[in-house]
Amino acid sequence: MIDFNSVTTAIDRFLNSVLPHQAATLVECLIIAVCAIVAYLTFAIVMIYMERKVCAAFQCRVGPDRVGKWGLLQVFSDVFKMLTKEIIELCSSDKILYTLAPFLVIMSSIITFSCLPFDNGLQVLDFNIGIFFIMAASSFGILGILLGGWSSNNKFSMIGAMRSGGQMISYELSMGLSVLTLVVLSGTMQISDLVEEQTKGWFIFRGHIPAFIAFIIYIISGNAETNRAPFDLPEAESELTAGFHTEYSGMGFGLFYVAEFMNMFIIAGIATTIFLGGWAPFTIPGADAFNSAMFMIPGFVWFLGKTFFVIWLLMWIRWTFPRLRIDQVLVLEWKYMVPIGLLNLLIMTICVVMGWTF
Repeated sequence: MIDFNSVTTAIDRFLNSVLPHQAATLVECLIIAVCAIVAYLTFAIVMIYMERKVCAAFQCRVGPDRVGKWGLLQVFSDVFKMLTKEIIELCSSDKILYTLAPFLVIMSSIITFSCLPFDNGLQVLDFNIGIFFIMAASSFGILGILLGGWSSNNKFSMIGAMRSGGQMISYELSMGLSVLTLVVLSGTMQISDLVEEQTKGWFIFRGHIPAFIAFIIYIISGNAETNRAPFDLPEAESELTAGFHTEYSGMGFGLFYVAEFMNMFIIAGIATTIFLGGWAPFTIPGADAFNSAMFMIPGFVWFLGKTFFVIWLLMWIRWTFPRLRIDQVLVLEWKYMVPIGLLNLLIMTICVVMGWTF
């Protein structure tokens, strides 16, 4: 497998050899920022196209097929349309917060995206408290949604924002419990160490039933965190027209739209990192020939393959279950998922203390 640490180290040495240290650091930051944004936008395009095609498959339709072969240029056509749309100025809105809200949402999404380990050494941020940082960075996106709904001075936007706030803040708890369950199993919060530990076996297999239960809780919470059906009450078209972004047009709406799809990629990427081994290949203890063949596949191929599998699961859930009422959403979280998550965390702790893991 490719070790990108050697590649990044070589680039760092070259820049420091031809530039002063501070200038080299600045150039490295610019290169990383450009690469991260390009990757972010590329995956956003893939996610939007995949959503439309998967949705069409579940509904026995063809999906977009007019712009480009197989509709491959449809997303680019939509981006061009979005860029040319008029940005409507609202007379009674709080203009500063109204403008700031989409940028808060997209900033939260990009920062969290930068923490994903696509391969060995191929990630932007890697702290010894990486899991804690990911949870914190992903959480402040709710501020953008609340500000967008409130600053629009529209009752439908406000209701959608309040629903989203209550839902996302609630499901952060069960998501945190499921992640903490795997932190107890691994004994570390550093992303690179989490993946390195799973080269001996993915945590969803090594953690027995508690790890699988944590995975189920995480998938349900992830759907709620991204405001996707059956948890799409903040954007319920039949009730709230478009929810918290009703009053947004042009690229203001476009930023919310892109962030929603990329948040789904991020949720799937975190699930891949924590439960499914990240870039680590699938191995079988004792099967040396099979394991050697698996390690020949590049790590980023493993990561993207597992991530898009989880994305497909999330889309399957969206196009299968009907929308829940707000009381059902909160009852599911506080009466079922939180108690189950706490009990599951206790069981995992007992398993680790007693040595009942692989």
